[in-house]
Amino acid sequence: MKRVGVLSLQGDFAAHGAAVERAGGEPVFVRQREQLGGIDGLIIPGGESTTMLKLLHYEGLMEPLAEFGRHKPIFGTCAGAILMATKVCSPEQESLGLVDIAVERNAYGRQIDSRVTEIEPDPEFEKRTAPGKLEAVFIRAPIIRDAGKGSKVLARYKGDPVLLEAGRHLVATFHPELTGDSRVHALFLEKL
Repeated sequence: MKRVGVLSLQGDFAAHGAAVERAGGEPVFVRQREQLGGIDGLIIPGGESTTMLKLLHYEGLMEPLAEFGRHKPIFGTCAGAILMATKVCSPEQESLGLVDIAVERNAYGRQIDSRVTEIEPDPEFEKRTAPGKLEAVFIRAPIIRDAGKGSKVLARYKGDPVLLEAGRHLVATFHPELTGDSRVHALFLEKL
């Protein structure tokens, strides 16, 4: 069984752990750099990216996470996607720079503008998982404004990429862990 780390400094890491279990993996809640050695991949959950950056620096995890991502798969959701981007705006901020995307923070609006909707995934996503729409929970979500050439868009919302694959990595601007559909997590487990 694949051991999937779930960064557990902030955000709904427990929901990600449950989604990993539903998808057939074993969640490992990661709070210290030493735990990175015993996992096959890592999920960086949503939360507040500025706060997460402060916690990553406080715990000495920035460089260990960047190094981990140079060799093993990482799946970032919402704030996790922001932390994985090479360029962050609105405002600019530091990131791990693991996925060649430009991300605009809180691009759909404030908390009151958060929403739950259904999105039509790309046929390739359905071929690799199962057919059917995805329920997408957007909470103060970022928008991917630009995706590099090595990126593969697996789902869009209002024309913008919301689920994207880049080599070993996966990013989502929504929260798949907050639904009962574990196909996105299952796709990540395929990469391990």
